[in-house]
Amino acid sequence: MANELLAVSQSYEADRLAVAAGTPALTLMENAGRAVAEAICERWQPCTVAVLCGRGNNGGDGFVAARHLRARGWDVRLALLGRRDTLQGDGAEMARRWDGADEPVAPGVLDDAALVVDALFGAGLSRPLEGAAKEIAAALNNREMPVIAVDVPSGLHGDLGRPVEGKDGLCVAADLTVTFFRKKPAHVLMPGRLKCGEIIVADIGIPASALDTIQTRMFENGPALWRARYPWPDPLGHKYGRGHCVVVSGPAHATGAARLAARGALRVGAGLVSVASPTDALAVNEAALTAIMVKPFGGAGGLAGLLKDARFNSVVIGPGCGVGRATQELVAAVLASKAAAVLDADALTSFKDEPNALFSQLREPAVLTPHDGEFERIFTGLLAKSQNRIEAARAAAAMAGCTVLLKGPDTVIAAPDGRAAVNTNAPAWLATAGSGDVLSGMIGGLLAQGLDSFDAACTGAWLHGEAANCFGIGLIAEDIPEMLPRALRALHDGHPAAK
Repeated sequence: MANELLAVSQSYEADRLAVAAGTPALTLMENAGRAVAEAICERWQPCTVAVLCGRGNNGGDGFVAARHLRARGWDVRLALLGRRDTLQGDGAEMARRWDGADEPVAPGVLDDAALVVDALFGAGLSRPLEGAAKEIAAALNNREMPVIAVDVPSGLHGDLGRPVEGKDGLCVAADLTVTFFRKKPAHVLMPGRLKCGEIIVADIGIPASALDTIQTRMFENGPALWRARYPWPDPLGHKYGRGHCVVVSGPAHATGAARLAARGALRVGAGLVSVASPTDALAVNEAALTAIMVKPFGGAGGLAGLLKDARFNSVVIGPGCGVGRATQELVAAVLASKAAAVLDADALTSFKDEPNALFSQLREPAVLTPHDGEFERIFTGLLAKSQNRIEAARAAAAMAGCTVLLKGPDTVIAAPDGRAAVNTNAPAWLATAGSGDVLSGMIGGLLAQGLDSFDAACTGAWLHGEAANCFGIGLIAEDIPEMLPRALRALHDGHPAAK
């Protein structure tokens, strides 16, 4: 299935999709509930299951799931939030098709259950859980039993990717979430993604063409998004045809970050990689590098002169460069060249007091790769004002006029034209010193090979996570480039690299 996310996840979206699909909404609800039941039957043996149904369409899906589970031999105990005679629309019809008993939603319904289906609220929930729903959500989170959520766990906001009450608010913690057609932001953004457990996207009969109605430009990052454009080596090619990436080194006491980035650029396939080294750092860089060349320069003028050579077609600047006016001048030299540029770390922080001076120089192809702290320094207040990280990264890309990669456990890549992708394969052990430097180098290496900014950033982020998964716990930054051959081989052959 393609990687598109739904741009809007309010409750009316299902009706719009049904119209676009030419399929009655009632049929879609039947398909959705059956998909939930099938996912459960594939993973668990028949037992006593409590199905918790809300008053809306999510509850309708729950009634369908309950009917199919009972038909397959499960002992179903159904609890309803409210009374059947108050139900309306398709949910009311599915309740009529359930000929079993129902009882009020209360913690006692969990007492005999070995498994629970949470069909209380879906992605359109916009208010905190309250009353009986709040009481049973709290009880669920204190029980040792599998929880299967329909669409999203109750209490989770479908667009924000966090509980409606706030980041640490009450929300059901599911072991499995079954959603429909495409994932929603809540399934990929933190902390919502953790609340969902395993996520299944079920086909309920909505054709991909229905996306034209929604006109979403959000994606879950992965090979389906960019594999067709990956710059695999040409059997008749040579190293000069695969680009030459330059990584700008810091002074003698801060050269390691640039070397990490350079190693990432080389391992990801750039034909040649050079470290542009200040004269005081030449000795340490020359002693530590072999396949990566060293190019001396003196100050911003020297770097500008070096980059006049058009063969240097991508530049990575920032790691270890130091914060201040001198780095600002080096960035200006890079952006005045014709080379694709990756700006990371100190190349961003150096503009914290005058971000507009940076924005006025930026152009494509260029990628900014801030973590949250660096993002706040140059896009002050944008994260706080935005409803989620996708919106923040999109706004930043529009302000900067280039691609922005906002690093984190849910890294977001955004282009100035509004496209955005959320990366979901990065393991927790990537949070280690120097891993971001390797990522900036990998993106620079992909730019050198001809990928555009958005594709290079998306590809680099995914390969970065995949390489970390290949290594496993205990990873340090130096390990990431060494895992890239395994990740690339798997990408080329179309199978998972990390097992």
